[in-house]
Amino acid sequence: MKKILFIFGTRPEAIKMAPLIREFQKNTESFSVTVCITGQHKELLDQVIDFFSIKVDYNLELMKPNQSLFDLTAEGIQKIKQILEESDPDITFVQGDTTTVLFGALGAFYLKKKVAHLEAGLRSFNKYSPFPEELNRKMVSHIADYHFAPTELAVKNLNAEGIAQSIWNVGNTVIDALFLGLDIIKQRGEESFYKKFEFLDFNKKIVLITGHRRESFGTPFENICLAIKELAQKYPDAEFIYPVHLNPNVQKPVSEFLSECDNVHLSEPLSYPYIIWIMNKCHLILTDSGGIQEEGPSLGKPVLVMREVTERTEGIDAGTAKLVGTDKNIIVSEVSKLLTDDNYYSKMANAVNPYGDGQTSKKIIEILKNEHS
Repeated sequence: MKKILFIFGTRPEAIKMAPLIREFQKNTESFSVTVCITGQHKELLDQVIDFFSIKVDYNLELMKPNQSLFDLTAEGIQKIKQILEESDPDITFVQGDTTTVLFGALGAFYLKKKVAHLEAGLRSFNKYSPFPEELNRKMVSHIADYHFAPTELAVKNLNAEGIAQSIWNVGNTVIDALFLGLDIIKQRGEESFYKKFEFLDFNKKIVLITGHRRESFGTPFENICLAIKELAQKYPDAEFIYPVHLNPNVQKPVSEFLSECDNVHLSEPLSYPYIIWIMNKCHLILTDSGGIQEEGPSLGKPVLVMREVTERTEGIDAGTAKLVGTDKNIIVSEVSKLLTDDNYYSKMANAVNPYGDGQTSKKIIEILKNEHS
């Protein structure tokens, strides 16, 4: 039996780890599972853990007010040592590109334990965008022993850096989580979801907005808000819902430019079940989120990406997503076309999602079973 340790600390990591953890836990004859959370996010992380019914074995509780990357990395590498020594895993799983991923992989490497990198090979080719994630994932790629890439392009990115062994193109577990999450919601009932969004008219076209990237703070973010304001005035019969990130750099411009728009509904950040539910109900998505770039197309929703560059270029190439940056005029133009041009909308909505079919977790289990059989 192989001992598997999962290390994660943010909501996106938890979402993408959850279906894989659950799949491993179905295979108790082959694997034993230990889960360590770092608390890099706290309340947001707890929501996902509760929703997917994940049992946590260790909690490092790293989050502190006004914590710097120096503080988080230093304390993380110190605390993860004890967990690695106690759990003594055969394989340590990390996901994506956060600071948790970096010190989790580095700690396992220091103790000469094998590392599996979930969502390996993403690259924007700009080490400061996203920051510090781009460099985190590059460093982890050179530590990892198993590379579970979400797309063929991610495989090619790894190959270009001299990484050629133990790479598998398996799709992205975010799609597994999406379908699993919607099934859980359906089983538990949707009454509370309709009540949560009772301010929305579901007979109208709904535009879901998420935006919080630090590289957009300042003038770029003001441009985003001005674009949304113009769209709300231009299309009074459309509904715009924006769950607003708690960062003051987001809260201030959003409140200043959008709080008076009748058809722009500003809400508190949504927990994972609510965000995927409203994503499934909306008409299109305006976002700077990485995960939503992958999730939206699985539900047939066109995604406009408010970033200058993205490491998820496969969606752009496939036509399921389009980069609009933070230029007000471009954002207004593209949203307008998706709201008024049925053919333009259909082309994006029906494009094939390159990020997988919801079977990634099962593929990873089979790979590891065959490798160790």
